[in-house]
Order: sequence, then structure tokens, then C-alpha cells
Amino acid sequence: MKTINQLYIMVFFLILSTLAVHAGDLKGTVKFSGKAPALREIKMEGDRNCAQMHHGPVYSEDVIVNKNGTLKNVFVYLKEGVKGKYSAPSTPVVLAQEGCMYHPHIFGMQVGQTLEIVNDDPTLHNIHALPKENTPFNVGQPLKGMKTAKSFDKPEVMVKFKCDVHNWMSAYCGVLDHPFFAVSDENGNFDIKNVPPGTYTVETWHEKYGVQDMKVTVTAKGAKANFVYPKP
Repeated sequence: MKTINQLYIMVFFLILSTLAVHAGDLKGTVKFSGKAPALREIKMEGDRNCAQMHHGPVYSEDVIVNKNGTLKNVFVYLKEGVKGKYSAPSTPVVLAQEGCMYHPHIFGMQVGQTLEIVNDDPTLHNIHALPKENTPFNVGQPLKGMKTAKSFDKPEVMVKFKCDVHNWMSAYCGVLDHPFFAVSDENGNFDIKNVPPGTYTVETWHEKYGVQDMKVTVTAKGAKANFVYPKP
């Protein structure tokens, strides 16, 4: 006869398998309306080490309009409607400093998940995080290969990172208590995997053009949510 603990485990995995079967993917595209703004070139002459890492011009990532007329680097997440608790992944999120730029420029992570910040450059960087809901930090990394591990205790959209040594360096992170988020790619597409069926408020965030909200109902077949920036 099975013990009570064994029965609990069986029920737990049965619930998980049921959710997996009925979960759907939320997909969409972020389009850009109007004429794309001119690329803004970054001047790195203030640090010769940075300038020597590039053989051509380097451009700001604050507005990137893709060749197909869509918008890159838009953070998309489920703002309302998520139920249940989700543990933080054991795999860290990596924020790299390479070529005196942050990579990625826009990203997401969960509360309690490790953020591994790496200096891949042979020059001094400092990582200055400016959250409003979480604890700020400012850490120097003077040597190539240095790594710093941090995490956040509360949800916050978005947390800004900057480098006080190189004023053009910036990145933004969406911190959530669930895994349902994505960032629009080089084709303007996003894909939020395995969303439990239900009705949600989906929010998009762009560092220059702000936020947009949309109600979406996700079924086992998934759902679509398309956005347009700037708002017509």
C-alpha cells in the first residue's frame, strides 16, 4: 500500500502533466509605425581601450527598427492574471560587458534567480543597478574575467543598469515572480512558452516609447498578441 507521501507526489506530477498538456504559447510581433529614426552613433574616444575594440561605428540600442519594419528589444510579459507560485530557475542569467557595451541590452529574470555579471573587456567597468523596489548596488570590475553574482527579491519592471565609467553603457531588466516573459527579436517576434489557459493582461515595455497593455485569452492552442509602436 502506497504511503501518503507517495500519493501526494503522484497527485503533484499529475497536476503538472495536466498543466503541460493544456498550456499554450503566447506569440506575437511588435511592429513599428512611421519612419524609423536615424541610428545614433556612440562616441567611445573617451576610453581608448573601448574604441580599439571596434573596427567600425557602434550605435545605441535604445531604438532598433528591424529591416522588416518591426521593433527589437521590447520587453513583453504577463502583467496580470498569473496564478500560482513559480520557483526561480537554478540557471543564472548572464549580463556581459563586451566591447564596452552590455549584452543583452534588454532581458528578463525571476525573483531569486542569480544574475551573473561578467567583465569580458580588458578595462575597468562598474555595474550600477538603479532599482526602485529592490536594493541598489554598484560594483567595480577592474579586470577582464571578473564575475559578480547578484539577485533581486521583488518583482520590478524595469531595473536600469549603467556604467559610471562609460556613460553610454546601459541595460534594462524585467524582474518577475513567474517565467512568462520574452523580448522581441531581430524580426520583431516574441514567444512566451507554456502559458496556462486563462485571460491575462499582457504588457509591453520599450525604453523610449513606453508601455502598452492588451487583454489576451490563452488556450491550449495558444494565442496571438500583436503590438504597434509608437502608438498611432
